Amino acid sequence: MVTIKSEKEIELMRESCRIVKETLDFVGKNIRAGMTTKEVDELVFRYITSCGAKPSCLGYEGYPASACVSVNEVVVHGIPSDRILVDGDIVSVDITAEKHGFNGDAARTFLIGNVSEEKRQLVKVTEECFFKAIENLGAGVPLYDIGYAVQTHAESHGYGVVRALVGHGIGREMHEDPSVPNYGKKGTGMRLKAGMTICIEPMITMGTYKVNFSREDGWTVTTADGLPAAHYENTVLIKDGGVEILTL
Repeated sequence: MVTIKSEKEIELMRESCRIVKETLDFVGKNIRAGMTTKEVDELVFRYITSCGAKPSCLGYEGYPASACVSVNEVVVHGIPSDRILVDGDIVSVDITAEKHGFNGDAARTFLIGNVSEEKRQLVKVTEECFFKAIENLGAGVPLYDIGYAVQTHAESHGYGVVRALVGHGIGREMHEDPSVPNYGKKGTGMRLKAGMTICIEPMITMGTYKVNFSREDGWTVTTADGLPAAHYENTVLIKDGGVEILTL
């Protein structure tokens, strides 16, 4: 069921979303080659908890960490480990923070050291996909216009658009209705309403859009061809005549 947030609830979400944004900024200033993905997770835990919030991922359906840290061919849900980041890696860090009963959610893909031009372009276009998606967004716009914009921009660069994973509504729960695909037919889907809060999160691959789900840990999602993927996400408030990006 899609929920419409009151002004008071939106104010509470702004706080959790601000914490998410600041946490990702903190990670961006400190992430570097030689760190383990577990050390990246520790940065996330330390910052979120210092703000009086809690990392929503930690313990969610048994997830063992505060962040999803996904390197190169890992699309999303990379479990932090002793894997060492090396020069040339791209690393998606996806976090959710909860404070006062409401969640904020965002992801960024960071460049580690001397990253190839191919990977840099992938990360750049993935971020562009998000901003293409919100260009004409607002109350009354069909939901699948979001995915149409993401898919059109990504595929114009020869990239794959992951279909097995989608964006989502957010609020008191980390994942709420509606699902927000990164592909779709323009002019279709439910009409968005003012007061809805959704996560738009392009997951774009250098090759095939197909992915594999780990049978070992039940979480890690990798590209089927082993080529790199990038991820960019923000929590967005739908308004009359536009949107507000709560995690920027």
